[in-house]
Amino acid sequence: MKKIHSLAFTILFIGSAACSKSGPAHSEDPKQQFQQIALTLYDKAATDETKALYSQLWRIQDRGFLFGHHDDLLYGREWMDEQGRSDTYEIVGDYPAVYSVDLAELMDDRITTSTLNNARKRTILEARARGEVVTAMCHLNNPLTGGDSWDNSSASVAREILEEGSTTNQKFKGWLDNLAAFALSLKDKDGNLIPIVFRPFHEHTQAWSWWGSSCTTPDEFISLWKFTLSYLTKTKNVHNLIFAISPQRDNNGGREELLIRWPGDSFVDFIGMDCYHGTNTQAFTANLTALQQLSMEKLKPCGVTEIGIEGIQNGNAPYTDYWTEQILIPMVGKKVSMIVMWRNAFDPLKEGNHFYGPWKGHPSTENFKVLYRSSISLFSKELPNMYVLAEGVTVN
Repeated sequence: MKKIHSLAFTILFIGSAACSKSGPAHSEDPKQQFQQIALTLYDKAATDETKALYSQLWRIQDRGFLFGHHDDLLYGREWMDEQGRSDTYEIVGDYPAVYSVDLAELMDDRITTSTLNNARKRTILEARARGEVVTAMCHLNNPLTGGDSWDNSSASVAREILEEGSTTNQKFKGWLDNLAAFALSLKDKDGNLIPIVFRPFHEHTQAWSWWGSSCTTPDEFISLWKFTLSYLTKTKNVHNLIFAISPQRDNNGGREELLIRWPGDSFVDFIGMDCYHGTNTQAFTANLTALQQLSMEKLKPCGVTEIGIEGIQNGNAPYTDYWTEQILIPMVGKKVSMIVMWRNAFDPLKEGNHFYGPWKGHPSTENFKVLYRSSISLFSKELPNMYVLAEGVTVN
C-alpha cells in the first residue's frame, strides 16, 4: 500500500499504523518538469559528487525530508560498535537517510586515544555504500585552555587562533590538517571522494562553547569561519565538503534570528538549524517557516541539523505521540531537506535518559512507524541516487 499522502496526513495518520511500506514512494516522475535553477558552492573546485549531492539536497525539498539520526550506525541504546546495527533499523527495517557523526576525536588531542575512530570511518563508508547522506560536526576541545568544547572560560580563543604563528594557531591548523587527511581518505567503491555536509562551530549563537556568543564577537566568529573554510579548501585542497551553518533556534523566531553571525552568502552552502524546542510546536513551526523562506531567498538547501527531546518525554511521562505531533505534522508542506535527531547514548542498564531517537524498547515506537510510513519522510531504501546531478539543477 502506498504511504499516506502528506496533505491527508493530519486526518489519517492514526489509521496508517496498519499500512506497510512496499518500496520507494518518492521515485521521480520522468515526465515531471522541474524549474531550472543554478546553485553556488563556496568551493569552486568541489568534486562532481559533492556538486551532485548539493543539487539533490535542493531538489529533495520538493518531495519530503530525509530522516537522520546522529551516531545511529556507531552505537545505540543497548549496543556499541556492532557492524550493521542501528536503533532505527531495529524498529522499521530501514536505516536513516542521513547519518550524522562527530569528527572531533579524529581532529583534536584525542585522535590517538579514541576507541571509536576506526568505527567512525567504517560506518561512513557503509552509509555511503547504501547511498545515504553523511553529515558531520565536531565538539572540538578548547585549543587555548585544553578544556573541552564547553570550556568558555576565555574570550580570546578565536583571536589566538587567528593570530598567524601563535601556539594556538598552529595547534588549530594541526587539527584541521587531521580533518583534511580524514576527509581525503573517504572514498566510495569507485574511488571517488565521499561528500560530507560539514557544519563547523555548530550552535554558534549559544553561549556554551568556546566559539559561541560568550567568547567571540560577531566579527571574530565570522573571521574564524572564513579562516577554517579557506584553510581546508585552499591550503589543504579538500574539495568534498558542503559547508553548513547551524544556529540554535528553540523559541519563536524569524529570518533575522537565523542570520545572527551570518558569515555572508558566499561563505555558506547549507542553512542548518538546531532546534531543541521541546513541546513548543508553535515555535518549531515558526522557525521551519523562516528556514524555508531563507532557503528560497538565498538559493541554498536547508535542514534541521539537530532536534529532539531528551528521553522522548512529555513532562515526566513517555511522549508516545512525539513523532507525529512534534516532527511530522509541523513538517507538512515545508520545503526542508532533512531532520536529524540527536544521539542515543550507549546505556544498556537504562540508568539515564540521554536518547533522542527511536529505539525498540521505547513506548513511542509504534508512533515512529507512522512517521516512517508517511509520504513525506524518506529513509535509506527510498532515496534517489543522491550522487548524480538532480534534474533541472546546475551547481557552480
